[in-house]
Amino acid sequence: MRFQCEGVGVKVILAEKPSVARDLASYLNVSGRHDGYFEGGGYQVTWAFGHLVELKEPADYDPSLKRWSLESLPFIPDKFQLRLRGDDGAKKQFATIKRLFQSADSLICATDAGREGELIFRYIMTLAKCTRKPAERLWLSSLTPSAIRSAFASIRPLSDYDNLYAAAKCRSEADWIVGLNATRNYTVRYRNGVPAASQSESDSQRVATGLLWSLGRVQTPVLAMIVRRDDEIRTFRPQPFWELMTVYRDVQFRYTGKRFDKEDDAEQVRQSADAEPLEVKKITGKLEKAQPPQLYDLTELQRDMNRRYGISAADTLAAAQSLYEAKLITYPRTDSRYLSKDMKKDVPKVLEKLKSLKPKEIGKLDLASLPFTGRIVNDAKISDHHAIIPTGANAGVLNDRQQKVYDVIVVRFIAAFYPACEKQVTTVDAEAAAVGFRARGVRVTVPGWTELYPRKAKRGGESDEPQALPEFTRGEKGPHQPFIKPRETSPPKHFTENTLLGAMDTAGKMVEEAELREALKEKGLGTPATRAATIETLLNRKYIVRDKKNILATDLGRYLIAIVRDRNLTSPELTGEWEAKLKQIELGKLSSDVFMREIEQYTREIVHAGSAASIDQSVYGPCPRCGEPVIAGKKAFGCSGWRNGCDFVLEPNYRGVGLSMVQVRELLQIGSVSTPVVVDDEAPFLLTMNGNGVVVEVPVPTGNEQSTVETPAGSKSRKNSAGSKAKNANQKTPKGSTKSPAQQSEGGEASIGVCPLCGSPVIEQTKSFSCSRWRDGCGLTIWKTMSGRKISMTNAKKLLKKGKTPLIKGFTSKAGKKFDAELKLVDGKVRFNF
Repeated sequence: MRFQCEGVGVKVILAEKPSVARDLASYLNVSGRHDGYFEGGGYQVTWAFGHLVELKEPADYDPSLKRWSLESLPFIPDKFQLRLRGDDGAKKQFATIKRLFQSADSLICATDAGREGELIFRYIMTLAKCTRKPAERLWLSSLTPSAIRSAFASIRPLSDYDNLYAAAKCRSEADWIVGLNATRNYTVRYRNGVPAASQSESDSQRVATGLLWSLGRVQTPVLAMIVRRDDEIRTFRPQPFWELMTVYRDVQFRYTGKRFDKEDDAEQVRQSADAEPLEVKKITGKLEKAQPPQLYDLTELQRDMNRRYGISAADTLAAAQSLYEAKLITYPRTDSRYLSKDMKKDVPKVLEKLKSLKPKEIGKLDLASLPFTGRIVNDAKISDHHAIIPTGANAGVLNDRQQKVYDVIVVRFIAAFYPACEKQVTTVDAEAAAVGFRARGVRVTVPGWTELYPRKAKRGGESDEPQALPEFTRGEKGPHQPFIKPRETSPPKHFTENTLLGAMDTAGKMVEEAELREALKEKGLGTPATRAATIETLLNRKYIVRDKKNILATDLGRYLIAIVRDRNLTSPELTGEWEAKLKQIELGKLSSDVFMREIEQYTREIVHAGSAASIDQSVYGPCPRCGEPVIAGKKAFGCSGWRNGCDFVLEPNYRGVGLSMVQVRELLQIGSVSTPVVVDDEAPFLLTMNGNGVVVEVPVPTGNEQSTVETPAGSKSRKNSAGSKAKNANQKTPKGSTKSPAQQSEGGEASIGVCPLCGSPVIEQTKSFSCSRWRDGCGLTIWKTMSGRKISMTNAKKLLKKGKTPLIKGFTSKAGKKFDAELKLVDGKVRFNF
């Protein structure tokens, strides 16, 4: 096949997607349509389907590596090789691209303007053997004709982006090396949920029949964050406290001292205050300004859509991408919330175009004199792309999700140029018998940008506004009604997709080194373009589940984090180090060879950590609460800083099973034991220790939870085996569950056993394990705390199954004396059995 323009100075433009290729062809008046490309006017415009070219799998280098074994690890190619993606569509399109590239006089890279887009073009160019062709880079931030015109006017040699490609290539190869070796290492060692040392079958048998553990540079730290948050909630012990309040002239005042840990102390102060009238001592007022919200980057857009409408990050990205391809918004995969200086002249034109959509809102702006503050324009804060803004093009007909995403982008764009919201804040300080109280009132004087975001009334018609204050005068006094409000500390909240994206974006708060914190501040865990995919990957692999708005770890996910011996794999620090160095490579300040040597060494350490945990036999380990050394006492292990108030204690046995010195050191030094624990006839479980020093059980998977499709570095999702479910006794069953009534209540909650009174499922509630038919009058209740002792779910299950529990130690009588007892069910009531 020969092309019309062959040998006449043909330029081949490669876009990342067909829709972008169509827009470029339209702009260039390239109307000749062929199979896989457009042609005309000296141009041939073709397209990829994202990553057409990928790194080869281990078996492509050596067929013997199809068999997973510890002996072959770590596997690090001397030189990485590329291969074509396996599907027929990719093969056909690449053949077209290769022919066009090889016949062209020069090439133009028009893939997405960023690290991954650069990688896509360079890999295709390499596999097509066209790396010596003259090439240029088209940097597109929008697909409107004016944006395309601007991009062609500032087109640059492809070599100007060699450092960007070097960083992208390092990221790709590093993820492959670490992900593949970590995945194979932990899969072979823990294929059936227990260490390889305790298994008799061969490595190949384990790979063929058991679990395939998938680890990655970003997904594993994200999973670890979710697991740790869930464990904090699971082991949280609420602490009671009391607040002192008083009411004067229908206004609620709050005690200015610290909250009370004892009710008697609060009552003494209340009585003192109640003995005298309340006198106003001081009235202060000040004006506070709330600046408009900044423009959207992708992460903030995804968080806002999840918070407002419950839309997932992946669905928000898909909607934003479709809006971009429809020329309605600028490039969505951005991590910047700023515009560049040269865009100032275009902003009034865009707002003018949007007037038909938001006439009232835009009508309040002076388009000839917009306030371009440093919160809107900052060239130094733009890396690959500026903030997401509308283009002003006619929206036409959109589906519901696209409409919602488009509307919030338009409103945010308008709001950025609105005045600040001004509030008059009044603080009233008062005393009664030298007991200080304070009331605070807020009155909005200038709504500003908040006009665009009207407050929604709470359920029941309650207002979300702060209390209004009447006119107070200094020195006035009168009767008041002091009262005590009992409260208790609250556990942290489960991650939602909104808060998880925020944690991924600001992972720098979790590390101490300033350089790493700065790198994570810019990039966080993953990039805005990949964070949604990371969450979806964890969902597909059944390591996490969605429960309404919450994201919870499954037992599979908890177990994976428990068995990972290298803590760098479960912390954001590794990603921070990589992102900082990849940024240096982009800037030409670090050699890619140096970076890759460090990655190779790190990978060897991962494999070694799996084979022999670095346990220091000379110490027990650091206290998980304060970091001081743990020492051995007469009956238990405790923190050496006990004189300074640290009360951490680790009992040398768990539910009647004695812990070996190896297990004690493992818990303290790496946070998890390496061998499962078995109590009576229960299923085996691992013990892990959370950041508060609380020991937590993690059930050992059975090996039926996942299928075993092999992919390099766990890069592709795996399907569930038929009927398998990710089990977690502490969370609700996902939608679509097929559990029987004995396993699931009518409301869908997971059952922990059968009610002995009516035969209905018993479910976990906030403070108890209760019959699911409690609304119908069934009174079976097992309180989670009895006589000062927490009752575990395991003991609740035994109580339901056997009618009694093993001996439980540490109850406290009303007289304050400690006692041990079994719990026994008698006519549906829980009794102590001494």
